[in-house]
Amino acid sequence: MDFVDYYQVLGVGKTATAEEIKAAYRKLARKYHPDLNPNDATAKAKFQQLYEANEVLSDAEKRRKYDQYGKDFKHVDESAGARGQRPSSAGGPFTYSQGDEDFSDFFRSMFEGGAAGGGRSAKFRGQDIAAELHLNLKQAYTSQQQVLSVGGRQIRVTIPAGVENGQTLMLAGLGGPGVNGGPAGDLYVTFAIDDDKKFRRSGADLYATVELDLYTAVLGGEVVVDTMDSSVKLKVAPETQNEAKVKLKGKGMPVFKKEGEFGDLYVTFKVKLPTNLTDKQKQLFAELAGGAA
Repeated sequence: MDFVDYYQVLGVGKTATAEEIKAAYRKLARKYHPDLNPNDATAKAKFQQLYEANEVLSDAEKRRKYDQYGKDFKHVDESAGARGQRPSSAGGPFTYSQGDEDFSDFFRSMFEGGAAGGGRSAKFRGQDIAAELHLNLKQAYTSQQQVLSVGGRQIRVTIPAGVENGQTLMLAGLGGPGVNGGPAGDLYVTFAIDDDKKFRRSGADLYATVELDLYTAVLGGEVVVDTMDSSVKLKVAPETQNEAKVKLKGKGMPVFKKEGEFGDLYVTFKVKLPTNLTDKQKQLFAELAGGAA
């Protein structure tokens, strides 16, 4: 068989770390595993090639020989008398025969041992599963449990307070079942937080707009402001200007996974001009305007 570029097989660069190689192999092996692709000769051949590439690149010494000798790797062990031996999987997931051409000569030259009969199936981690969960802002404000339907299963998920739109949580072991007794995959839940009519969110901080009538803005007074869990009376200073802002400390969203910590609520006042004025009211405004002149 011709020289095989194992880095290309796994889809990684030649400077890939051991963890990157491992992750690439796991991802592709789950995709092409024969048990998940029955009667698919192409998938089987691809899986065997992936297995071979991983066996070489995940072993530091074998990878060194591969990187150093390239297409001449098969001559590396001639002096040690390694040539002419046809290795077996030594109890691994595959056995070899004289007619087996799915593995390159390099793979055969790297393993030693007598002929092995009856290979066993490899264990593989289950498929990771992605799911999306929609919440409103009120639901994101408090810790709670939700039931997700994933692959025909009902999974109860605990949602910490303060999750944000687009945030993804990994739930270990709740993905697809493993193959041949391998571990289950993981479940990745991405949250979609609906827009709220009263509040705009930025991280743990909230922003709200409160209308203020002209008389209260000029003379001062009180206004009731809604928060996420209650309402508060807010004092309005005399001669408050339009677009004036007030910060309510600790009245924002919970900080994710930080017990007792909250963001702030920023209130912007919008002064509302009066309409349908009486003649008397118009006269008073005229007098005010004249006095100002």
